[in-house]
Amino acid sequence: MDGPVLLFDGVCNLCNGFVRFVVRFDHDGVFRYAPLQSPVAQELLARHGLPTEDEAFDTVVLVEDGECYTKSTAALRVARRLDGPWPLAYPLVFLPRRLRDGVYDLVAEHRYRLFGRSESCQVPPPTVRERFTERALDTD
Repeated sequence: MDGPVLLFDGVCNLCNGFVRFVVRFDHDGVFRYAPLQSPVAQELLARHGLPTEDEAFDTVVLVEDGECYTKSTAALRVARRLDGPWPLAYPLVFLPRRLRDGVYDLVAEHRYRLFGRSESCQVPPPTVRERFTERALDTD
């Protein structure tokens, strides 16, 4: 798969909002997207030794250059590649991961209560649908 892939909880309203935000500020279409519930995301998680069950769905996962990044590191690496002022947030990556991920975990723990959840993964608008992975990965 060409370019970085952002895996997200497809039924989480906060996660879907984050993806819409990334799409809005990713003018060059660098990122591809896949709900964690999809076969493509499940295969990528398995390839990288990450959990594929529901406990994996409390984080965004960025697969970039053969590496996986989760939680705050994934979010900051995404921000680094966006248009607008968002790359200015990337230096936060130098804060201790424990601190960054502590804040991330607090939000993740309460995201359904605060932002709600959908019954199923949302369908992306036609203008960006080609950025969402729907096919199985090559089995090289």
